[in-house]
Amino acid sequence: MNKIRVRVADWQKDNAEIRRIREAVFIIEQSVPPELEWDADDDGALHFLALEGDFPIGTARLLPVGEVGRVSVLKDWRGLKVGDALMQAVIGEAEKRGLKQLMLSAQVQATAFYERLGFRVVSEEFLEVGIPHVDMVRDSAL
Repeated sequence: MNKIRVRVADWQKDNAEIRRIREAVFIIEQSVPPELEWDADDDGALHFLALEGDFPIGTARLLPVGEVGRVSVLKDWRGLKVGDALMQAVIGEAEKRGLKQLMLSAQVQATAFYERLGFRVVSEEFLEVGIPHVDMVRDSAL
């Protein structure tokens, strides 16, 4: 396995790869309706791509207000720290931009993953697209 690297993506140029990953994870695996997966926030978001060699295997986005979302890793690459690499890139970029707090809605099964990265649960459990979620925040080290 090659070393995993993460880069900031260009929504226009990398659109097909970002869509391929999110469709595989959210629409196919988790049955999220396509009309709920794609939203107006994508155009103004900062997108990230995780790659093994030149092959995109994961993605995430960061909104200007500090909201992290659409964190997704293709099934065959889970458990290989791809999510960690993606989130470290998101956190690093957020800090460079002076964001004092990051927010996200985490699937309950991923809560421990985000807690390891410094996020804390700030809500009761709720359903989003039929999947249990909690809101989480991470204060910047700035």
